[in-house]
Formats: sequence, structure tokens, C-alpha cells
Amino acid sequence: MGWRRYALELALALLAYAGLLVVSLTLFPHLGGQASRYVVILLPMVPAGALAWVVLRQLRRLDELQRRIQLEALGFAFALTALLTFAYGFLELAGLPRVSLFSVWPLMATLWVAGLVLANRHYAR
Repeated sequence: MGWRRYALELALALLAYAGLLVVSLTLFPHLGGQASRYVVILLPMVPAGALAWVVLRQLRRLDELQRRIQLEALGFAFALTALLTFAYGFLELAGLPRVSLFSVWPLMATLWVAGLVLANRHYAR
């Protein structure tokens, strides 16, 4: 039951995020006031916060081995994301094009999945 509930909560948070993202990006160009533009453009962050809460709650529900696997995967993702983004920052100084901060989360998520594969392989022995 835990994984089904997690999947449902995750799906609802993602749908809310997608919906508010569409609303935000649709309304944003038509707003004149500075304060309203900030509020509208940040609307998708409300369900993004809910998404983080759903993930953290699920992590608390895991058994000790699964928590250890997740911790190792997140540590792997954190460390490599830090190294790669820091290295690219230096490369930008050397002339490579600037990269949006929007690229950091997909990088970290990809490395989290890679870390999960590695940690699961390690503990499957």
C-alpha cells in the first residue's frame, strides 16, 4: 500500500506542478505590475514544495537498507552535481556559453538514478 500511495501523491503533485506551470507561463507575459509578475512566475513552486514533501515522507517510510541505498545515491548525485556545475562554471569563464540553472535539477535527478543503480548493484551482492 505504501508504494501505491506514494505513486498517487507523486502523480498529483506533478500534475499540479504541470498545471500551474502552464497557468504561470500563460499569464506572465500579460502582467504589468512587478509584484504580480513575481507571484505568478513562482506559482509552480507551491506544488514543487509539495513534491519535495512527498519524496521526503516516502524516504521516512523506507526500511534501513532502502534508506542507506537512497542516502548513497543522493550523496553520489550531490557530489557529482557539485563537481560538474562547478567545473562548468570555470568553463564558462573560459568562453563556453552560459547554462541556465534550470539544467541543475535534471542533472541531479539523472545522477540520483545512476547512484541508485550503483548502490542497488552494490547491495545485491
